[in-house]
Amino acid sequence: MVRICIVLSACLALAVSCVSSAGSGNRYDTVYYRPEFASGFDIAGWKDSCSRVIRVYAGWQEADSSAMELFLARGGERPPEGFSGQVIEDHASRLAVMSSSYVGFLACLGACDSVAAVSGKHFISDVTIRSRSDEIVETGSDSAPDYEGLLAVEADLALIYGVASRSPMEAKLEELGIPYMYMGEYLEPDPLGRAEWMVVLSEILGDREKGEAVFREIAGRYDSLKTLAASFPSDHRPAVMLNAPYGDVWYMSSAESAIVKMIEDAGGEYIYKDNYTNKPLPVSREEAFQLASEADIWLDTGSIGSLDELGRACPGFSSVKCFRNGMVFNNDARMSPGGGNEFWETSSARPDLVLKDLIGIFHPETAEDGSGLYYYRRLE
Repeated sequence: MVRICIVLSACLALAVSCVSSAGSGNRYDTVYYRPEFASGFDIAGWKDSCSRVIRVYAGWQEADSSAMELFLARGGERPPEGFSGQVIEDHASRLAVMSSSYVGFLACLGACDSVAAVSGKHFISDVTIRSRSDEIVETGSDSAPDYEGLLAVEADLALIYGVASRSPMEAKLEELGIPYMYMGEYLEPDPLGRAEWMVVLSEILGDREKGEAVFREIAGRYDSLKTLAASFPSDHRPAVMLNAPYGDVWYMSSAESAIVKMIEDAGGEYIYKDNYTNKPLPVSREEAFQLASEADIWLDTGSIGSLDELGRACPGFSSVKCFRNGMVFNNDARMSPGGGNEFWETSSARPDLVLKDLIGIFHPETAEDGSGLYYYRRLE
């Protein structure tokens, strides 16, 4: 729970101290949470101050390491003079959520009842969100959101994102007086760095201690699984192909992406070494065929749900070893009643579950019955 500075009159002196500290300038003297794995945020403030400032360093792919600040005004404090970021009072209890992956973080925190509006609500898997569907506004996409709906639900904060640049929602949210914060978890190259963004949300909700505790449990499970995978013989590291064509384009993930880090932590070897950017890059079908030909396992075929579909979408690829051996897996084992894929909703918050799946795929002898996958399933 949020620590309230003014509880009884005996705390007035402290409250005065807090207000003075928060108004003394924009150079924070204390970092209250410095991430262990993430690089896109921290939580700062002033000594003896009740307020906190979430500093987001990477909110979109081309951000200049100073994307934005969100001031959580507590204990009667106000932002310092000249503060140009976003401000909310104390904590948020009503959130507008522009990506389903934020629902996954909130679910880990037991806080899905804070969602007042969400993009793609009919695709959501979380049972709390589905049970409250009638009272939750559908925001629409960030390119054409329902601003009237956002105003109607009186959201305390909108959680937004940018891709190649700032969100197209930013200017209109400013005009309407709806505070916002960029979530940059998808830019983190470390899977635990992505999951660590749940600590940001727990601070916003007023209970950072809970967020830290939940994250530590996930990180501990991930580390134990990584240690297990490291104990396997080093000469048995399967080569892994990723993805399938999207339209006429085949995108290959960066060798420094979170999914590739998990492949390596699970004891696999990513097949594509030519991309070290912070985003997927397109390759020709000919290059994709050569990569697939060298792979032992093929993962993440997108909307393609069977080997027959894959063969039709990728003519000639049925001849490659991993296809012939039936070693093709997709992350679509858990679909919502509305057709949404739970992987995209919860996997950023639960990299331990993804890693467990990958170990089970790469080293099926480690599973008691060979079928203990959560997100993944073998294509037939």
